[in-house]
Amino acid sequence: MKRALLSTLSGVALLLGASAASAQQAPVKFGLCYDLSKAYTFVTPQIVQAAKDYAEILNAKGGLEGSPIEIVVQDHGNEPQRGIECYEKLKREGVMIFDTLSTPVSRAVLPRAMADGNIMLQSFVGRGDAIDGDVFKWVFPIGPTYWGQMANNIQYIKNQHKGNLKGVKIGFIYPDYAFGQEPIPILKTLAEKEGFELNLFPNPMPGRDQAAVWTQIRRINPDWMITWNLSAMHVVAAREMKRNGIPMDKLISVNWINEVDIANIGAAEAKGMKRGTNVVGGQDHALIKQIVAELYDKGKGNGDRKNLQDVYYNTGLAIFSVAFEGVRNGLKAGRPLTPAKIKTGLEKLHNFDANDLMAPVTVTEKDHGGGGKTRIDMWDGAKWVPQSDWISAYNDVVWEVIKKESAEFAKTNK
Repeated sequence: MKRALLSTLSGVALLLGASAASAQQAPVKFGLCYDLSKAYTFVTPQIVQAAKDYAEILNAKGGLEGSPIEIVVQDHGNEPQRGIECYEKLKREGVMIFDTLSTPVSRAVLPRAMADGNIMLQSFVGRGDAIDGDVFKWVFPIGPTYWGQMANNIQYIKNQHKGNLKGVKIGFIYPDYAFGQEPIPILKTLAEKEGFELNLFPNPMPGRDQAAVWTQIRRINPDWMITWNLSAMHVVAAREMKRNGIPMDKLISVNWINEVDIANIGAAEAKGMKRGTNVVGGQDHALIKQIVAELYDKGKGNGDRKNLQDVYYNTGLAIFSVAFEGVRNGLKAGRPLTPAKIKTGLEKLHNFDANDLMAPVTVTEKDHGGGGKTRIDMWDGAKWVPQSDWISAYNDVVWEVIKKESAEFAKTNK
């Protein structure tokens, strides 16, 4: 009897010891060097909130393979130098995986992360050629890039013209800096391939005075307009379109337009507008319902509850579903966790749909984008309605441009 009791106590002690050891694992730190004060404040609070909420849900279940998640957030004000300073500071604090949520900052930080062998996330932002895993070994733009999204927009327009784009006029209005300029190589390549007439309309930052540009657009009278606007720029563009008699149903927006923008434009005024969509919107998702039940209904959420109705919150959940799953895969290879193990873990993502928030991605050593797909949604006056399936178009063209651009990067960054 005593021997059985001792055996039982020993078993309990082992279990308690394992539990204690798990609880004592060093946290995995995720570095969010974000613009929290200037250009991107329309989106960063929701994404930070989503990251913290999901981390809290996972930590309550033991974290990632027993390691707690720590979300470390610092402002860079969309300034490349401050982004570099944030990266260097968090690197000293033990962060191995970073996100900047800014194309200019991402371009500035990327060479350092590459040289250090640290992981840089770039979901939905940054340079399109970074999906080339042969060159950008430590960079992961998982999901659709701006290049992929633009190619899919052109495919949608082509479908509306029964497969023939010859002579079709397509205009592109964009803020004249890195984010806005990013899709131009793909647009130019596709214009040459498909024979459509491409008109580029750069607009100076901060993009609040678009009158002259839309007057030019009216004179050209394009069949379609693609906009790469952000936040209040959408409202200005909608007002100028109306003033110039350009129908809203000619417009396809970049993914960065949310419910707040629609409200500011006016739900009725925005009717017919389309957007390239990276993630599913709305709250009818198992993960969001779980977050509401386990956090917000108990007063434990990491921000304003109304943000859960915003597509940018869903975007944050998608980005960090990918990041957390990649690190989980890396930890399965054993401790200590290293950037190399995180890299391998991200490259093991197969048909991963980020908790059903985006089209499934499969990441490999060579393809760090995962074949990310987008779809076209239309605002019907009350809600966004899908107008296409999830698609990934012109992959041969996109990869040809990727290889050309990444080869140039490799030449100058040996």
